[in-house]
Amino acid sequence: MSDWILYVILAGGVAFAVSSWWGVRRLKARHTRSAVREDAHKPHPGLQRVAVILNPVKNKSDEARQAIIDACQLAGWDAPRFFETTPDDPGHAQSRKALDYKADVVLVGGGDGTVRVVAEALAHTDVAMGLIPLGTGNLLARNVELDVNDIPGSVQTALFGHQRYIDTATMGIDNELTGESSQHAFLVIAGMGLDAEVVGDTKEDLKKTVGWLAYTEAGVRHLPGRRKRVNIAMDDQPEQSRKIRSVLFANCGLIPGGIDFIPQAMIDDGMLDIVVMSPRSAFGWLAMYAKVLFKHNRNLPVMNFYRSGKVIIRSQEPMATQIDGDPSGEATTVTVQVQPRSLLVRVPKAP
Repeated sequence: MSDWILYVILAGGVAFAVSSWWGVRRLKARHTRSAVREDAHKPHPGLQRVAVILNPVKNKSDEARQAIIDACQLAGWDAPRFFETTPDDPGHAQSRKALDYKADVVLVGGGDGTVRVVAEALAHTDVAMGLIPLGTGNLLARNVELDVNDIPGSVQTALFGHQRYIDTATMGIDNELTGESSQHAFLVIAGMGLDAEVVGDTKEDLKKTVGWLAYTEAGVRHLPGRRKRVNIAMDDQPEQSRKIRSVLFANCGLIPGGIDFIPQAMIDDGMLDIVVMSPRSAFGWLAMYAKVLFKHNRNLPVMNFYRSGKVIIRSQEPMATQIDGDPSGEATTVTVQVQPRSLLVRVPKAP
């Protein structure tokens, strides 16, 4: 009987731990993320030149296209200019064409990868970005409180809604063993360690079938494992040595399933919220899940929160990384830095 009870507890710990990232259970509470520095404001009235960067293979892309055309026509504006992504280009060339078109607002119809690429191009330009969520996670759309299941409503917000400046962030990825180096922008959460392993090993066919719940299958497979030693330096302060399973760098904290993983993370506060996770067992994962679910203020030795504008993590062995739910390669050093109020985004009017 005692072995059976232990098995149930361990199995529950695994299930709860994975859901703490990827939203196996939807929270009923809705956590409003009000602006820290300024409230959303209406754009200048009048004619807008509209560009649309659209992933044509996404579900409901045809519905989104027609809704955008109809809305622009009803407003008496020029017809929107569409630029479609391709398997080889998720939006780089399309973003340049939209800027060359002198668009006042660039609508993005696609998943998190397309949104991230377009946001990187629009950052520091004062050209507004409108979100038409067509992906699996739709992370940024959730964090600016769009209804990700309401395409017509998202179109109305993207064209006629309010707008506000938000922070973006960059993650430099260096692998001293291979000599590879790259830098990526992200909008919501990047990570190093277990979360990135899960992202990289999630089965695409399962993801298409069950959406973000597909991450749980990979999570169960990757949950057993050892902690790895890293050195962490924040805001150019002295390094601290830690053994970790995963580190998250959050620009904002709402993830699929309605889970507010980091309630204190604000999208325009000029800071990153950093979560260092170092559980040794399933019981540690279970404790972290309970803290997130019930928003308990008690500190856990296996889950530490920090705030910083810049963080550097060094590891002697390469570790997997991810940006906004997409794998971004292995690194021995990551350098993450916030870019305050660098992107103008269309958002719903505050209640």
